[in-house]
Amino acid sequence: MSTLARQRTGWYFYDFANSAFTTSVVTVFFGPYLTSVAEHAAVGGHLHFLGLALHPGSWFSFCVSASVVLQMILLPIVGALADASHRKLQLLALTAFIGAGATSALSFVRHDATSYLTGAALFIIANASFGASIVVANSFLNDLATDNERDRISSRGWAFGYLGGGLALLLHLLWFKTASTGDEKSWTIRMILASTGLWWAAFTIVPLVLLAGIRRNVGKVRVGAAVTQLRDTLRHIRQHPQAFRFLVAYVLYNEAIQTVISMASVYGSQELGLGLDVLTQAILLVQFVAIGGSLLFERMAARVGTMRAITVSLIGWAAALLFAYYMPASGSWFYVLAVVIAIVLGGSQALSRSQFSKLIPHGREAEYFSLYEISDKGTSWFGPLTFGIVLSMTNSYRYALLSLIVFLLTGMLLLQRVKEHQSR
Repeated sequence: MSTLARQRTGWYFYDFANSAFTTSVVTVFFGPYLTSVAEHAAVGGHLHFLGLALHPGSWFSFCVSASVVLQMILLPIVGALADASHRKLQLLALTAFIGAGATSALSFVRHDATSYLTGAALFIIANASFGASIVVANSFLNDLATDNERDRISSRGWAFGYLGGGLALLLHLLWFKTASTGDEKSWTIRMILASTGLWWAAFTIVPLVLLAGIRRNVGKVRVGAAVTQLRDTLRHIRQHPQAFRFLVAYVLYNEAIQTVISMASVYGSQELGLGLDVLTQAILLVQFVAIGGSLLFERMAARVGTMRAITVSLIGWAAALLFAYYMPASGSWFYVLAVVIAIVLGGSQALSRSQFSKLIPHGREAEYFSLYEISDKGTSWFGPLTFGIVLSMTNSYRYALLSLIVFLLTGMLLLQRVKEHQSR
């Protein structure tokens, strides 16, 4: 295996390592579990926090939003540090291991009066660290592939991620099925959370070993001004209007995508009345079908162009949201929805990452990907916040889900204004 092939394999494996957090924690187990913890702590049907009376079902979505507020400060700083030093691998290790440690610590969250606060704090740390590690990992893409190769390399990375997340979820599903009583299921979920952190940490060792040896020019980012880095990065990106337009479009349509990912299990359990076994099987189905979807859209991008392929995937997402709003409360229909989402998921995520990498300036990849990551992989905050607000106002998960289509359609319209040929 050549040095470049070895480094690319290492890069793929970080997607393999961290995707267990997305599937087992964010998408399946922790949302419903934290919701049940919040319901246990609720008084009079409401969770009272900072003088507000909140629907217990909205607590997890507000936690996701809070983690992104933290990321808006943290991620540009991490990006600047990654661009301005030769210690990107050490930074990847630091952020990944902090996130993995906080994930394993979620196993201490129990059904008592205050654990909903402990769970919120640990999840915010884990999700923020997750986002920071992705910023560093994504910045390697430009070092590992030319413009013409990035759709392929990015899609294969996502395919590895779906495989890793799917395998971890499969093992967790089999483990969860061994539990029978309520107390035993609660203990099993807490052990699943602990093992997810261990999975993330263990497989992170692979990229830390295989990516060693990458040499790149250091950017001219002023690390000493890190506290104002978000402002400086936003100011600089406006000098690259196509990258700026794409980022705005991506932030909008990805709000809908990531909120669906993070709230899918809560929607299925609370609105459709589905058991956790059905939800887990559906998300597991998504992971493995999405491998094919990712590779399918890679081929589509090669034939019709990356931007058109992304647009096709977004049309598919809009259809999926409408279907989810009208679908009956049935496990069979939920599986159909899962297949549709899986097919378009790979295209929207893998191709968006590679397209953005083609529009950003060399030497500031991590800094720009810090902005990108703020709205990626379950770290969006306008979407979950909107979901929580609409849910609290209407008491309907269906209306809360349907409200996300506004972000999706607006982002898709703005995407049409990006002129890729003018980017460089």
